Amino acid sequence: MDETPAWMQAEPKAPVDLQTDRPHGARVYDFLLGGKTNYAADREQAQKVLASIPAAAASARENRAFIHRAVRHLTAEHGIRQFLDIGTGIPTSPNLHEVAQAVAPSSRVVYADNDPIVLTHSRALHISSPEGATAYIQADATDPAGILESSELRDTLDLKQPVAITLCLLLHWLPEGYDAHGMVRTLLDAVPGGSALVITHVTKDFDERAGGIEEDFKDTGSTVRTRTRAEVARFFDGLELVEPGLRAPQKWRPEPVDIEAGDRAVVRDSDIPIWAGVALKPAA
Repeated sequence: MDETPAWMQAEPKAPVDLQTDRPHGARVYDFLLGGKTNYAADREQAQKVLASIPAAAASARENRAFIHRAVRHLTAEHGIRQFLDIGTGIPTSPNLHEVAQAVAPSSRVVYADNDPIVLTHSRALHISSPEGATAYIQADATDPAGILESSELRDTLDLKQPVAITLCLLLHWLPEGYDAHGMVRTLLDAVPGGSALVITHVTKDFDERAGGIEEDFKDTGSTVRTRTRAEVARFFDGLELVEPGLRAPQKWRPEPVDIEAGDRAVVRDSDIPIWAGVALKPAA
């Protein structure tokens, strides 16, 4: 019997079209983080983003640092050992499973993304600790039922046990007119009490100029929608927000020394146009 994991056996049936002639959100984000998995169109788009949000690079770092703190908190303080990360983006170590498994080696993580370049780099997401497990799903966030029903998820996560669902810098990318709140509700309905929801979302609440990102992406085939604090808070309806509640990411349980975030002394509240929050689903 071939015990090789399915992800190692399966290869794309056709060459992946990376669409390098137009910008992709994951590659723009990679550029802002200082990565190298991006192309000229992505770098040009990143410059437009920087014109609207001068601290976009700092925002990317703060978002990533928040995710790591949230994962460590949920793993260490709430005993969560399963994560579903939708809108994964280009792998950059430490990835979510590396952060969780550093606290609890038995942690199990499923990643999902629809960007073709993430697929080409997805093998980096499968290097799990021996005690834990990881899987990758090539899937669209607008099909939460498909993600939940996928064999990769069912073989990796036990949906009868708590799962942390991470939707970080994802929801503002969903198509215009799509019911993003309904999508989140579908995911939450599939997991038991004790599960968690982690969200970061672009906003213009701190600085109206951040709304320029909506125009910046109009001609790229992608839709960006900023949301107010009240609109982001709706995603957490029926859940118990973890202190300090819905905050800018750099204000959510900051650590004295945060290598991921860089020099926080030069970051003002208005510089980071993101709301960030973590909440727990009450027991039934």
